[in-house]
Amino acid sequence: MIQVASITFRYGKQQPIFKDFSWQTETGQTWAVIGASGCGKSTLLYLLAGLLQPATGQILINRTAVACPRPQTGLILQDYGLLPWATLRHNITLGLDLRRFYGPDGKHSPVEMMPEDINFKVNRWLDQLGIADVADKYPGQVSGGQRQRAAIARTLVLEPDLLLLDEPFASLDAPTRENLQNLVLHLHTERLLTSVLVTHTIEEAVYIGERILILKQQTNFKPRIIDNPYAGIMPPVQSDGYQTLTGMIREELRESAQ
Repeated sequence: MIQVASITFRYGKQQPIFKDFSWQTETGQTWAVIGASGCGKSTLLYLLAGLLQPATGQILINRTAVACPRPQTGLILQDYGLLPWATLRHNITLGLDLRRFYGPDGKHSPVEMMPEDINFKVNRWLDQLGIADVADKYPGQVSGGQRQRAAIARTLVLEPDLLLLDEPFASLDAPTRENLQNLVLHLHTERLLTSVLVTHTIEEAVYIGERILILKQQTNFKPRIIDNPYAGIMPPVQSDGYQTLTGMIREELRESAQ
């Protein structure tokens, strides 16, 4: 699904974050990306989304080079990215409205959708994500969890094949965070979505990611990948293997930050 082929990327004249860096995923996998602050977690996500471009090398999704944002990629941010002057329903409808002008290829193929078809798609996700009762409220009138559900709905209504999540649950309370983590896993199972989650929490990385990518604070040349047999098992897990795995990740993070 994703092929990162020998990319090099730096901001301005700073030390490269990635140099001749290669990494790949398979369709339907869930990945967690973890590392110290400033190691390039969000940068990698924005490169995958086509919002940034590598200086050398290339990124391919489904064997097509990513030269700009692709409509089939969904990006969910920590700060929700909702328009404060629009209701949750209108925020969720935004992407479908834009496709009336630019189409699913993001360029020149507008898609004509009847209002009832748009309403059906939007109402489906409002119901599935449990925010139908606040659909006509504005972001400032609802909780953080409801705002994040609206951001997820806005992405999923466009039927992406790749879901990129940039620490989307970091600012939420524990029960809401766990609920939305479970939702991501459910969507992965139901829709066979390929997903890449950036997180700074070891337990979240182990809960969400079938495979875990650890980035270093210095230049990343080679990916450090850990296979995770505990994905989908809610922590804390009373298992020697689980404790060994989280301890190994913790040690890797300590070394990568030096």
